Amino acid sequence: MSSIIPIRDPKTDHLISPENSALILIDYQPLQVNSVKSMDHEELVKNIVTVAKLAKGFNVPTILTTVNVESGINKPTIKHLKTILPDITEIDRTSVNSWEDEAFQNAVKALGKKKLVICALWTEVCLCFPALDLLKAGYEVYTIVDAVGGTSTVAHETALRRMEQAGVQLSSVTQYACELQRDWNRLDTKPVFFDALMENGSFFVETLRW
Repeated sequence: MSSIIPIRDPKTDHLISPENSALILIDYQPLQVNSVKSMDHEELVKNIVTVAKLAKGFNVPTILTTVNVESGINKPTIKHLKTILPDITEIDRTSVNSWEDEAFQNAVKALGKKKLVICALWTEVCLCFPALDLLKAGYEVYTIVDAVGGTSTVAHETALRRMEQAGVQLSSVTQYACELQRDWNRLDTKPVFFDALMENGSFFVETLRW
């Protein structure tokens, strides 16, 4: 067996770690989910639930925000996510761009994290706009491409290109899980890693059974 390299400082690591990052979930509400046309709705919900389970299991600070619930126009976060994150109070707003809401800005600043993983519906609006603003404010911004969706495939893909060109780093559900876990010898979180991806039906986990 090869010698083990000491664990890098998780707070200063250039990769995402539970200690140096936070997760932001924006507008995973029934109307928004049902209007996504860039991917299958069940797959979308399954993937964002996996992301939430990983964040909770790895103790990654999480912000949950909604739009137009208090006004009565929209419904709260889908139950699939609220079941995973029952203790997180939703920040409801009226602005299309979350960063233009004072309560949201204050919540992000209070996290004290520079690496922000942001997932939202839709990709071209409620993800793209705050992601660009967060970059401008000096944050390192990431998104998980298979846990977000747009009103069309072209809208989703164009928004991803715009964000990537601006500096947003693209990731996936499996990559996010592996980046948090990093080493099989981290036994405390290994069950979280395997359980989340197994429930997700990840091919990566299936191959480990052979």
